[in-house]
Amino acid sequence: MSFHLTDYDPYDFAKRRHIGPAPGEIDEMLAAIGAESLEVLIDDTLRLTARSLDDDEIGKAMSERDMLHHMHEIAGRNKVLTSLIGQGYYGTTTPPVILRNILENPAWYTAYTPYQ
Repeated sequence: MSFHLTDYDPYDFAKRRHIGPAPGEIDEMLAAIGAESLEVLIDDTLRLTARSLDDDEIGKAMSERDMLHHMHEIAGRNKVLTSLIGQGYYGTTTPPVILRNILENPAWYTAYTPYQ
């Protein structure tokens, strides 16, 4: 079986997976949820403050150096707190049978099966 360029459907699964639904599918989805258009759906879903980003609100472009400095200043406002994750699990002994047969089992870190 040979392949011809005319056999290619631009809305075939491989391409559509990356470019989104077809216009007819969008209309079908909007009808299913009762929205008149994508704009109406977006207006109903997102707050206006989350959507309106004018160039003035974003600010002027920064150089990489200025951006790193700006990010450093923002990160400096973080509070350093004590992490309690993992506390109390130190000093335990793992039984050798568990250590060898589960944690150190070569099947976890090699792609080869014993019969290869």
